[in-house]
Amino acid sequence: MWAEESVIYQIYPLGMCGAPFENDGVQAHRILEVKAWIPHLTKLGITAVYFCPVFESDTHGYNTRDYKKIDCRLGTNEDFRDVCGALHEAGIRVILDGVFNHVGRGFTQFTDVLEKKWDSPYKDWFHVSFDGNSPYNDGLWYEGWEGHYDLVKLNLHNDAVVEHLFDAIRYWVEYFDIDGLRLDVAYCLDRNFVKRLRSFTDTLKPDFYLIGEILGGDYKTVMGEDKLHSATNYECYKGLFSSFNSMNMFEIIHSLMRQFGSDPWCLYRGYHLLSFVDNHDVTRVASVLTNPKHLPLIYALAFGMPGIPSIYYGSEWGIEGKKSDGDPALRPRIEEPSWNELTDFIAKLAKAKKESPALCYGDFRSVVLTNKQCIFERKTSDERVLVAINADEEEYVAHFDAGCGTAVDLITGKMHDFGGGSRLPAYSAAFWKMEK
Repeated sequence: MWAEESVIYQIYPLGMCGAPFENDGVQAHRILEVKAWIPHLTKLGITAVYFCPVFESDTHGYNTRDYKKIDCRLGTNEDFRDVCGALHEAGIRVILDGVFNHVGRGFTQFTDVLEKKWDSPYKDWFHVSFDGNSPYNDGLWYEGWEGHYDLVKLNLHNDAVVEHLFDAIRYWVEYFDIDGLRLDVAYCLDRNFVKRLRSFTDTLKPDFYLIGEILGGDYKTVMGEDKLHSATNYECYKGLFSSFNSMNMFEIIHSLMRQFGSDPWCLYRGYHLLSFVDNHDVTRVASVLTNPKHLPLIYALAFGMPGIPSIYYGSEWGIEGKKSDGDPALRPRIEEPSWNELTDFIAKLAKAKKESPALCYGDFRSVVLTNKQCIFERKTSDERVLVAINADEEEYVAHFDAGCGTAVDLITGKMHDFGGGSRLPAYSAAFWKMEK
């Protein structure tokens, strides 16, 4: 499918476009700013944009008020359709955040319950008890997501709720022509709902793609032939930065062998997980790495390993932001994109990834592994690529049987000779495509 050959760009529009945190009810056409970013996205090699929540919400987007109305702080439905059309015209797919586990307190059906209590026809849309009280002193208790009462948990066992959500998704496809969804907190979603969602979206577009947010455990609980196509690879997210900061490449390579290796017990062979070095919920990678010279290398690993690489807006030129400073620090206003050596390097990685069947679909095999270096193979029936990383401040010479004499580096375009050992300069990465 298209997603498995994609490079995804994640945008948190309420932040990037400078919307106020609280929904002030003032309509502003901020989402149209995204159109000015399209030349940057094209130059970077992006083939799909994942938008964090764009629909009317109380504050940060994940507390939805109306699934069919673009947040007034971002603009109108027509504005967003214009943006989606411009992206599609540039050959860029559109993925939306599907926030189906919970809604905001301003969700129309929930406000009806607050007002009418037992008499509300929507009382069974939520997990409500009229024998208790909420922290908001509503005169009733309801389940909030993980104890957050601004996030009202939906009852996904209720067919009326499911139909409401499916009707919204159908509208998103028909009006905005979206190509996929990233499912917020997919690990919390009722598994029967997940299966119903997959069955439904398959009828909307044959290549409609579903990615689930899952933090740990077995990703196959939400991902499979009758469930979601993909899931967020949080195990390798942690392994990526930790391997560089502790100078222990064994951590990330062992995770990759556990997930994608050749042993029968490997967990996710044949699947394409979402690979990322940061996102809207975690500290920016430039603020995580203790050695800035590792920044290009962590992207090389993320693009070379099995999976679908994702870039979070601004991180491609190395902006910083710490989770300890609050979510707004991770979701800043950026009026226009920048470009530097890191951005240029990532663009080369994106080009290599998209043009290499082995990097998109190839099997995984570890070839050389030390604390500070790793070389692994991505292989299909027609192509072999060796991904090589040297995280050390000193040059490294790797001695191994490459199975051929020369290769071309897909990042630089230069030829590489395996004779006499393979030299990796300090703080370097290479994608060696093997010559037949």
